[in-house]
Amino acid sequence: MTSLLRLFSLSMSLPTLCLAVNAVAPFPTYAQTSAQTAFSDVEPNYWAQPFIQRLADKNIVAGYPDGTFRPEQTVQRDELAAIIRKAFNQPPVRQIESGSVYKDVPEGYWAERPIESAYQQGFMSDYRGGYFRPNQPVSKVEAIVALNRGLNFTSNASVAASPTTTVPATTQPTTRRATKRPVFVPIAMTSLMQPLLIPRAEATAAIPSTTPQAAKPDRPVSINLSDYYTDANSIPQSAVADVGAATKANVVVNYPNTKVLNATKPATRGEVAALIHQTLVTNGKIEPLADNLAATQYIVRASDGNQNAQ
Repeated sequence: MTSLLRLFSLSMSLPTLCLAVNAVAPFPTYAQTSAQTAFSDVEPNYWAQPFIQRLADKNIVAGYPDGTFRPEQTVQRDELAAIIRKAFNQPPVRQIESGSVYKDVPEGYWAERPIESAYQQGFMSDYRGGYFRPNQPVSKVEAIVALNRGLNFTSNASVAASPTTTVPATTQPTTRRATKRPVFVPIAMTSLMQPLLIPRAEATAAIPSTTPQAAKPDRPVSINLSDYYTDANSIPQSAVADVGAATKANVVVNYPNTKVLNATKPATRGEVAALIHQTLVTNGKIEPLADNLAATQYIVRASDGNQNAQ
């Protein structure tokens, strides 16, 4: 009888032990699995695959729950803010109490904290009237400008779109403050949820007529962007210095032709991944890609005498 009781007790304790182990060791999240960094729609020969793979390995970019990355999908302003928050940890240069201070960023919005960080660190600015426009597609030049404004690739950079172009100064942005802090939502979770919850804005090929308020210093002309880009005249006047600084820092990546910037075209997830990767390389945060990788041929090499070679 005693042996029977012991056997019964042991059989009951095993399921209990299993439950206890599961409670202590949580299941790995989607972002932690190997499937997350082996996206089904990013083939090994896809031009931006090395850039995407590296950022995914570092949990800077995330895919969708179906295992895709959707590299040709347009990036929105809230998504860019979220990627910037994951990639960089810059000291704040201005203060804002909460992203929800914007009329179009409600409290509890999935990207409220990333928007707050991107603003405070100087990467992104708001629009006049108290709007952030979180669902607005980001053009390639806007992504480049945001990265340079936040990191200042070359503080003494001076550039021009053409030999006669100069860059005017603009005023400092207004510091915005809110009355209360937002509810924290883990970005690792929202980076996966957002594509399913937020309706995507219609992509447009032109930069909006109303641009974000941002600081712009006077800089003399010393480099001609038309030596690097055949479509340099399409670069907005306010972005000339930023594009020049990014070009000199080897941050710009142009596919399929390094001489074509496509400044005002909405940036894709693959393009933004390439820009973020090169920015991290410039900052010494990650190693450059190996020279034998095909992706390196699309990096604009300012140090190569305007020859965009590997």
